[in-house]
Amino acid sequence: MLRRLYDWTMGLAAHRHARASLFTISFIESSVFPIPPDVLMIPMVLAQRAKAWIIAAVATLGSVLGALLGYWIGAVLMDTVGQWILTVYGKEAAYDQLAARFAEYGGWAVLFAALTPFPFKVITIFSGAVGLSLPLFIATSILGRAGRFFVVAGLLWKFGPPIRDFIERRLGLVFTIFMACLIGGFAALRFM
Repeated sequence: MLRRLYDWTMGLAAHRHARASLFTISFIESSVFPIPPDVLMIPMVLAQRAKAWIIAAVATLGSVLGALLGYWIGAVLMDTVGQWILTVYGKEAAYDQLAARFAEYGGWAVLFAALTPFPFKVITIFSGAVGLSLPLFIATSILGRAGRFFVVAGLLWKFGPPIRDFIERRLGLVFTIFMACLIGGFAALRFM
């Protein structure tokens, strides 16, 4: 089933309504859909490298608006829809532990999930469920999602098809290492 969803998403990249599809996929991926928008965005940028920044902006806007839906699910529907989504992604046991840490590290968690392959929808729902500051949530969602999509678009714009393999296989790891260094740097400054 996941492979069919992936193939369907890839087919949207060649469609004349690809940007609308990218916006929609980005929107629903931030709250419920399992396929990341990158699989649609990458072939779109490769096909239209001159429009890489517009494509990244569409993905960012859709993703941040979808993140607000995820936040709303957590804030209003946690006992029903939110719990079901967490169960689907196998994160229901981690809820209590994450909720306790969100008071201190919520903004970092949103930024980390927005930049990495970690399921962003899980963090958007947690953010709403635990009442993370909405302005902080929006700011970190914009920063993280724009960072992710504009870096991918920039690499594809600059290097074209050869960078596709790197992006699809290793970019999540690179972002994860970057975030670990960034958070580690702030933690080190705290103790200096």
